[in-house]
Amino acid sequence: QVQLVESGGGLVQAGGSLRLSCTTSGSILSIGTMGWFRQAPGKQRELVATITTSSGSPTYADSVKGRFTISMDNAKNTVYLQMNSLKPEDTAVYYCNINARPQWYSGFQTYWGQGTLVTVSE
Repeated sequence: QVQLVESGGGLVQAGGSLRLSCTTSGSILSIGTMGWFRQAPGKQRELVATITTSSGSPTYADSVKGRFTISMDNAKNTVYLQMNSLKPEDTAVYYCNINARPQWYSGFQTYWGQGTLVTVSE
């Protein structure tokens, strides 16, 4: 079983900061990428940021560039999302995502966290 456990969501005022974390556990041989998606009410789930474990190279949605920073700790199988200068439009459920190779399969599979709610007030 592969599990992704998220934490760090909450309520914050506009302009404030939050730090999300996501720790992966289970029968995983390797992780290719880790990232964050979010889904606001009435909207499609969208990519926020990803990071490639081999290179540490990040990608960001245009809406969060300059405000959010994704990072990882390979030893802990953990990915973080530092969110600064938060805006009300950042309000969403944030989902951790990994592309990982499980022990039971030779290829890579996609796994999702349970989601953590971020609410940004005016």
